Amino acid sequence: MFYLIVGMIIFIGTFYFIITEKIPSAWATMLGGLLMSLIGIMNEEEALNSIAERLEILFLLIGMMIVVHIISETGVFQWFAIKVAQLAKGEPFKLILMLSVVTAVCSAFLDNVTTILLMAPVSILLANELRLDPFPFVMTEIMAANIGGAATLIGDPTQLIIGHEGGIGFNEFLVNTSPMAMIAMVILLVNVYFFYCKKMEVSRELKARIMELDPSRSLKDKKILRIALIIFLLIITGFILNNFVNKGLAIISLSGAIVLVVLTKKEPKQILENVEWETLFFFMGLFMMVTGIEYLHVIEFIGEKIVRITEGKFNLALILITWVSAGFTSIIGNVANAATVSKIITVMEPAFKNEAHIKALWWALSFGSCLGGNLTILGSATNVVAVGAAKKVSCKIDFIKFFKFGAVISIQTLVIATIYLLIRY
Repeated sequence: MFYLIVGMIIFIGTFYFIITEKIPSAWATMLGGLLMSLIGIMNEEEALNSIAERLEILFLLIGMMIVVHIISETGVFQWFAIKVAQLAKGEPFKLILMLSVVTAVCSAFLDNVTTILLMAPVSILLANELRLDPFPFVMTEIMAANIGGAATLIGDPTQLIIGHEGGIGFNEFLVNTSPMAMIAMVILLVNVYFFYCKKMEVSRELKARIMELDPSRSLKDKKILRIALIIFLLIITGFILNNFVNKGLAIISLSGAIVLVVLTKKEPKQILENVEWETLFFFMGLFMMVTGIEYLHVIEFIGEKIVRITEGKFNLALILITWVSAGFTSIIGNVANAATVSKIITVMEPAFKNEAHIKALWWALSFGSCLGGNLTILGSATNVVAVGAAKKVSCKIDFIKFFKFGAVISIQTLVIATIYLLIRY
């Protein structure tokens, strides 16, 4: 009981410091995780193993951060931003619409962290060029990335976990989750229009200036750009063919990054200075804390309660899996949630073996994890990475500011997802 009480105080206290920003979030989660180890909730080996088990996420991020940094130095993001702005003729809503659709589609077929690393700098550049607040641009892209990730098996790490645990293939995801992802995108864009875009105004002078810009002048080093794009396409191809080539995403990402660094003759110090170490330490601390909570059997206790309540009530099971998953995701992140709740579903399945649509339990977990990932900064790696990228260019998005908009989108899409599940299955 002592460990349970102290462990929960540390857990809640950590999130208090994150929300109030009294301590930087990276130090808050690291302190929380280390304290859980120091008081004996878990030993050193278990604490370090909690990070080791998720090294793929960390190395994937490091690799993609390096690649994106080198690509950004060529000026291609500025080139793309100008092209998009000219296509939209400087109209804010058209810009957000185009960027969010590109983000969602890319997230469905690429890793959504990779997508946001590529798209966030473009959005911020566009907003600054048009003298608009970058916040709606960045937030819409974050939401679109998490929604797009729900559409396919390879769109989000949570989907890979669900596919593996549930024995579900690519086409089944496409048929069952992509329709809801499309509906969620419409909900997102309608909200963005009424919350932000109706108030956005761009002067005729700025629009005219955008139309007069020559995008080609933004490109600084076409030789490095060609090399970087070839390596990037090879990395993405490796991601898509991951299940066939049997190579991990982290190894593919890091291999591409190191080859690119060597080919472009970059100095290690220069490259490593541009890795988002704050984001990486945040995740390491969070991984330790989640393991500590698992050792206290808090998640197991909640799982047992869900099994007891839902036994024989399939519709109730769908509702609880969706919303409990969203709640867990907002605190421990969607990857940890998917790994945890998938165990609960395997325990629940025998009680519903006569149900024709028993796989709907897995779709409920998918929606709860991906759509619930929009609720807080902690809900998804995509959120943390995008907020870190925005902070670098003086667009600060704190926990409360994120929650105020994220909660609106998350709750609306989860309500519709629940109705979708009940009607369809």
